[in-house]
Amino acid sequence: MASAATTLETVLSRAWLRRGLLAYALWPPSQLFGGLLALRRALYRYGWLASVYLPVPVIIVGNVFVGGTGKTPLTIWLVEALRRAGRAPGVISRGYGALENPGATPCLVLPDSTPQQVGDEPLLIARRAQCPVVVGRDRVAAAQALLAVHPELDCIVCDDGLQHYRLARDVEIILFDGRGVGNGWLLPAGPLREPAARRRDFTVVNLVDGTDLPAGMPTDAYRMVLAGAAAQRLCDPSQQLPLHELAMLPGKIMAAAGIGNPARFFATLRQAGLVFEELPLPDHYDFAVNPFDNSAADIILITEKDAVKCALVTELKNDPRLWVVPVTAYLDGALAQRILEKCRGQSIT
Repeated sequence: MASAATTLETVLSRAWLRRGLLAYALWPPSQLFGGLLALRRALYRYGWLASVYLPVPVIIVGNVFVGGTGKTPLTIWLVEALRRAGRAPGVISRGYGALENPGATPCLVLPDSTPQQVGDEPLLIARRAQCPVVVGRDRVAAAQALLAVHPELDCIVCDDGLQHYRLARDVEIILFDGRGVGNGWLLPAGPLREPAARRRDFTVVNLVDGTDLPAGMPTDAYRMVLAGAAAQRLCDPSQQLPLHELAMLPGKIMAAAGIGNPARFFATLRQAGLVFEELPLPDHYDFAVNPFDNSAADIILITEKDAVKCALVTELKNDPRLWVVPVTAYLDGALAQRILEKCRGQSIT
């Protein structure tokens, strides 16, 4: 049975995609929220609140649309692109989902860290991108801690933190997905943390391959496509199958996703020709309760983000039905070059 919080989230998510009765009812408090945002921005702009500058360039990967838009795959892509260009990047992140140290103090992600200690997304970034990662609610303190441990780093990618104005930044990347700007209104009447027209250096839109840019996106937005070519068995990662072969196996397939926008994972699987039952889970689902207990599925496909938590639960890590589908972000390489130019202080116009 869905919790009250999950039900409310579902109702709001639907309301935020159009300007219906619920959205109009929430419009007055959204105006108050917008006023507070404008005041806060002005306090930083005119120096009443101070931003902290770091000795290396800072690149923010964030969103204004509440919830998941694909920041983790984009962060991994960016780290790898920077490294190919000869830079030495590190990552800071909030560490959502950490239970033992919920962002109170900066914490270095280590090879034996758990999602309970550092959060699922930072752990995934550290493993996939093979770069130093520090988590912390205070992004300035997290960045300073990262540079103290790794003084060889020459740039920092901040996973989320777009609204953390205290951290001065050299590049801002705002990520959207196929939902675009929703109904275009601020919280709680709409899905936006900040106005859709907020300044940024680059706009990236996470799209299913072949789809058009949603309404409200700038014409110079970069397209990002997430693709997964194969799945690997959670209990034995040496067993891998291309997705098109997995689709031909007999039996029932289920796909589960505890990410901000599960529909995006499901769309990626459909692009590979898979037919399956959907099981959307709450973002950062901790798997304290096994959601597959009563499933009759012969194959269960899960995201990498969920896999880092399932691998710590004996019942799940030994379930032969579970297959992990890693996804990779694909973008125009020109974006990385323009980001590098901006970090060097060159004009990108």
